[in-house]
Parts: sequence; C-alpha cells; structure tokens
Amino acid sequence: MIEVIPNWHPLFVHFPIALISLSAFFHVVAILLRNQSRCAAYLAVLAHTSLWLGALSSLPTALLGWLAFNSVEHDEAGHAAMLAHRVWALATVLAVVVLAGWDAWRHKVDATPGWLFTSAVILAWALVASTAWHGAELVYRHGLGVISLPAHVANDAHEHGHMHEASPHPH
Repeated sequence: MIEVIPNWHPLFVHFPIALISLSAFFHVVAILLRNQSRCAAYLAVLAHTSLWLGALSSLPTALLGWLAFNSVEHDEAGHAAMLAHRVWALATVLAVVVLAGWDAWRHKVDATPGWLFTSAVILAWALVASTAWHGAELVYRHGLGVISLPAHVANDAHEHGHMHEASPHPH
C-alpha cells in the first residue's frame, strides 16, 4: 500500500467540500434561471448529482477521519479540537446523507429544486464549511497531522519572533 503521511483523510476530505459547495451553488442558480427551462434542467442535474456524490464521498471521508482521529499524535488542546471537529463532522455527514437520500427519493434528476429544499442544502453547506474550518484549525493551529518544521526554520522563527513569508535565507 502507498504510504500517505500521516493518513488518507486529507486526500478525500476535499471531495465532499467541493461537491456540496457546487451543489448549493447549482441549486440557487437553477432556481434563479427556472424560466429558462432547458438551462434550469441542466443546472438541476448538476445540483442533484453533486449533492448525491458529495454525500457518497462524505462516507469514506468520515471513516478515514475516524482512523486519523485514532492515529494522529496530539496534546490535550489538540484532543479537544479533534473532539469538536468530530462532532461537527458527524452532524454534517448525517445531514448531508439524509438530505441526499430525501432528494433522490423525492425528485427527478432534472427537476428544478424549490427554495425550501435549496435552503436546506445551503444549511448543509454551512455545516460543511464549519466542519472544514474546525479541521483546518487542527492542522494550522494545533499542527496535527503535519511534519514539524526543520530545526533551522523553527529556530529562525523563535529568534526573530515571527516567520518570514519570503525568507531571504538560502534553501
């Protein structure tokens, strides 16, 4: 098996984020262009399909997140942040899967969505955004799942009190 440092979760996590974001966008545009029936039908296909694929991709992403949760070294502050991310992630996956199932059951693939359902998709997207923010906090604030900086870069930051965006130091 190909080794991914530290796990496979970062590789998969971007699919549900992108797909649910696209779904929310296409839902809104399909409604706004509903008077242009052919265009609205194409947009509806994109809206429904991206929602279904986003929900489907959220399942392995959540499983891989669970494996990452149990395998990444962390401190107490990182653990608390991981617990918050996990709560958001589980609520998000549940909401997205239920919403996609309801959509698949109730609508034809080219049916223009209504504002009530589109509002639910936008709320699901907000859950995705919050979950992603909490995940980014794990990486960028707590340093979970990343390899540490080389010693000379860390020492430079400590000596100068800040990191250089475009370092003049030879690399």
